[in-house]
Amino acid sequence: MTEQIDAPQTSKIMRAALWVAIGALIAAAIVCVIWVLIGDANGIVGKAFLTIILLAGFAGVAIGEANMAPRRPEWLTLASMITWVAILLIGAVMIWMPEPTDYSYGFGGDRFFRFVLIALILQGALLHVRLYLKAYQRYETTFTSIVTYVTIGLVVILSVMLVLPLLLWADVEFRPLYWRVVVALAILAAVGTALVPLVNALFAPKKPRRAASVAYTSPAVPAQWPTYADGITPLPVLPDGATPDWNAYYTGQPTYAAPEQAGDGPRPGYEGFPPPPPLPPQQG
Repeated sequence: MTEQIDAPQTSKIMRAALWVAIGALIAAAIVCVIWVLIGDANGIVGKAFLTIILLAGFAGVAIGEANMAPRRPEWLTLASMITWVAILLIGAVMIWMPEPTDYSYGFGGDRFFRFVLIALILQGALLHVRLYLKAYQRYETTFTSIVTYVTIGLVVILSVMLVLPLLLWADVEFRPLYWRVVVALAILAAVGTALVPLVNALFAPKKPRRAASVAYTSPAVPAQWPTYADGITPLPVLPDGATPDWNAYYTGQPTYAAPEQAGDGPRPGYEGFPPPPPLPPQQG
């Protein structure tokens, strides 16, 4: 029943992601064609080659994103695709953007470096949101909800404000006030990012430690005593009281089972591994 319910939803997400990718490819192609028609003919062959590489790379990324959609949250699939669409459109604009007349040799390399930096900023912001939401979901309160949504908004705004100068640096002058705002947003986003993990460390319920890890640390078992494949459960001891039962490692059961005490039921297993063996007899 679960597969029948989840399959339509998964298919819907994949179709939406693919349609977003198709629309982005068409939009990028239109942008490039417009620049071909109205721009100068200088370097048109090289720009067309770079455009083909950009479109092919985006198509591969879109297919990969669609294949990973069933294993991801819905919001992450859509957000990731939108981020890649933004990178595609920015890349198309930067390829066909006319070069400034007063720029010296090496403008193409500088533009490529700026494009890579833009892609890293956008993908870094998406990664930040993904990890931040995981921390928030560990301990949800009214305070952490407000801090989380405000911080995510600040991160998105900060990312846009960092991308704009890299994209429009040749045509727009960004005054010192702009960078003051960027620094202020960065400080607020950093504080918000630190608050949720701190609240989790102070108030979030701790994950219960496995009782088996404590039960098997008895001083009666030597520190170097061999264990089962789980690395925790010690092997049984042979009747001589000093030799590990090596055959139990392969069979999963003690070769010489210790008699159960009156009133005790069967000893439970440990997450698929053999049940805890009896401790070696203590010297007394």
